[in-house]
Amino acid sequence: MSWNLNRRSVLCLSAAAMSLAVLAQPALAQEEKVSWRMQALWDGGTTPQEYEQMYVDRVAELTDGNFEIELFSAGQIVPPAQAFDAVRGGAFQLMKTFDGYEAGKIPALAFTATIPFGYPESQQYADWFYERGGLEMAQEAYAPAGLQYIAPTFYDQEPIHAKVRIETIADLAGKKGRFVGLASGVMSKFGVAVSPLPTSEVYSALDKGLIDIADRGDMQANLDAGLGEVAKYIILPGVHQPTTATSYVANKAAYDQLPDSYKEALATAAKDVSAAYQEAKAKSDTTALEAFETQGVEVITLDEADIKAARLVAAEAWREATKGDELATRILNSQIEQMRELGLIE
Repeated sequence: MSWNLNRRSVLCLSAAAMSLAVLAQPALAQEEKVSWRMQALWDGGTTPQEYEQMYVDRVAELTDGNFEIELFSAGQIVPPAQAFDAVRGGAFQLMKTFDGYEAGKIPALAFTATIPFGYPESQQYADWFYERGGLEMAQEAYAPAGLQYIAPTFYDQEPIHAKVRIETIADLAGKKGRFVGLASGVMSKFGVAVSPLPTSEVYSALDKGLIDIADRGDMQANLDAGLGEVAKYIILPGVHQPTTATSYVANKAAYDQLPDSYKEALATAAKDVSAAYQEAKAKSDTTALEAFETQGVEVITLDEADIKAARLVAAEAWREATKGDELATRILNSQIEQMRELGLIE
């Protein structure tokens, strides 16, 4: 399939014993056929999943069709929560994942997924990965588990949907909210009573008044889910998840067998898909927001100075999330240094 960035949007444990047997074999030749299986984060038929199809198509194109990846949607091979261990064990070779899911096991991964109140632009997060050693630190985080971090893909903010008016960060206090991952600890710092509900339960929880505010997904996905029917306010920017990195992670033993050109294809395809998805998301965010407003949803924009002041409070929760882990601390220190240079933190 010809690659075109403007095509229409259709939108810590070791596996050493297993790995040594594979690594003892010679590396594959550049022209040799390779077949992998990949399970993604997304359900079949969704826009993000179709971008994963673009990813595997791009890898095939870059390798003259010699590196084929069979794509599966979330849960098709194993339940999403089991993907980490399944790739480690070799059930399939590649996963698209959100690093924050494994932050309980590997604290460093809390900071390679999203930073609540952190980078307001996805390019800033990308710069940390590609210009400040973030990619190598992500690889270091996964290596003890017998996994190879390949590359991230990025996208900008997800909104907060609310049943009540939230005009300042202080207004969060005393509210009940749905947040997950690092955002749970950060939002708790601002007085939110956090419930880590599954995505599928957000609509009903807002409808029944079990929560006042919620993170769920991107603007278009939330429009499709009908959140405008149960939450009459959208709070921007989405301080809980201002930018996000999802990641391609492989079984390290399988990855090490690839010729360098195939490894480069995996990384290059990730960059291409990231750029294409972010471009498409920017457009869909605009149209979805217009549709919400047509439904009578009010958009409230938080003051930038208020957010900047709150970032110092959020940083306390970031530090707690390192759990004293050396690598997590090193990653966070690197990110805070960059944020200071960007003027995000004084």
